[in-house]
Amino acid sequence: MYQDEGAGSEGGFHGGGYRGHGFGRSRGGSFGGPSEPKPVKVGDELEVKIEAVASKGDGIAKKDGFVIFIKDAHEGETLKIRITEVKERFAVGEIIA
Repeated sequence: MYQDEGAGSEGGFHGGGYRGHGFGRSRGGSFGGPSEPKPVKVGDELEVKIEAVASKGDGIAKKDGFVIFIKDAHEGETLKIRITEVKERFAVGEIIA
């Protein structure tokens, strides 16, 4: 479903759909190394506010600067989500309430 950077022909998320849009942290402090702890893990339940909508239509929220994509979420909504996948530079969540 989602591709981590370095995969696919363009090396970006969703085949390049999210790359270069300023999501995540600035270049000097991005989440990037496998040893760097992420602020979320699979199974975490969080309340988040959708800050924007990505080019593929997923809502974008952040936890401590770490991007979380949520399918069927709309900008401005506050939702309870469950983290279903964690990659090096982003996570995926699903709406639970």
